Amino acid sequence: MRSTRIEAAAQRYIDRQQFAGIEWHVQQGNNCLSAGKVGFATADQSAVIPDNAIYRIYSMTKPIVSVLALMLIEAGRLRLFDMVAQYNPAFAGMRVLLPDGTLAPALRPITVEDLLTHRAGFTYEFITGCHIAPGYDAINLSEDGSVSLDEMMIKLAAQPLAFQPGSQFRYSVATDVLAHVIEKATGERLSDLLKEHLFEPLDMNDTGFWVPQAEQGRIMPMYGVNDIRNLSPISPPPRQTLTPTDVHQMYPCDDPNFARGGHGLFSTTADYQKFARMLLSGRGPEGQTLLSAATLKMMTSNRIPPEQLPLKIGIGALPGYGWGLGFRVMIDLGQAMSLTNLGEFGWSGAASTFFWVDPEHQMTGVIMTQYLGSILPMAADLRTAAYQALPAS
Repeated sequence: MRSTRIEAAAQRYIDRQQFAGIEWHVQQGNNCLSAGKVGFATADQSAVIPDNAIYRIYSMTKPIVSVLALMLIEAGRLRLFDMVAQYNPAFAGMRVLLPDGTLAPALRPITVEDLLTHRAGFTYEFITGCHIAPGYDAINLSEDGSVSLDEMMIKLAAQPLAFQPGSQFRYSVATDVLAHVIEKATGERLSDLLKEHLFEPLDMNDTGFWVPQAEQGRIMPMYGVNDIRNLSPISPPPRQTLTPTDVHQMYPCDDPNFARGGHGLFSTTADYQKFARMLLSGRGPEGQTLLSAATLKMMTSNRIPPEQLPLKIGIGALPGYGWGLGFRVMIDLGQAMSLTNLGEFGWSGAASTFFWVDPEHQMTGVIMTQYLGSILPMAADLRTAAYQALPAS
């Protein structure tokens, strides 16, 4: 089923040759409002988008890992107030690099809640204007997919923090640290825990940190920038062009030992829609409870104080949004810049993937494509079309 307006919105970007192909699925209750795909897998139109195309979902990994952490908290295996240093002493005695270049001791330990809310003091290489970002870039922190998660943490713990824990919101590698904490708290591999607690119960059979060789032909090609530092440029290019880019070094598809918390998962539109649907009720397809109603309520409650708003990712602001336990949450419709609803939550990925969950309307939407570093409002346009397609109440 396709909504004419959603398809038209996607097709406009294909016609302008700004994306090679776009796929989407929007659901309301048990009804599919719109699902489809336009364009091709390749920019030269030599290959169609395969059935059940596989996408590198980048930061849409974060909500999945965050939900796993909440499931472990419900099971008593982790707590929001746990200190990261309990699980890795290398994070004890962290120091903060002040803007004048001096170092000051962290005034308190980093907690699991800090990790889930991106207020730990970490950063990303592409966060424009962040004074510790060059240090991350110098050690190739995020782009080296050949090192283990444990090795990544050794490099990270040796870097200073950008600010005192809890004092700012800064999008960061905090979810990678959360993944590390999860493994240390449980003594189990992140990939095994995700399979046991989420992927198998939700029948997400095409989601994981690597893709079997027989299925790698379904992986969609990547376009866009070739350097993570260019994800949030101060001066974006005047036109988005379909430049192929190789992301295998950062995001390998064939390494069964690769795992991260902030990126790394491969998934399909159908699989991610199953995850999004679960977030409406906390229940799996067989009616089994995966997350309690109480946890869902906590997860989608804003935890960012007013003085730390609006949320910013580099130079880009998210007006109207707060942040809960792993998700952006719409808290002020008077500031929203595209159609949404109070309480709508979700997240996006660096390669222009996007999803949202609207509890009031029982609506979930998933948008997939593969373009790194796009600043075009494609996802906002498709979500606007989806809200317009809602039946009148």
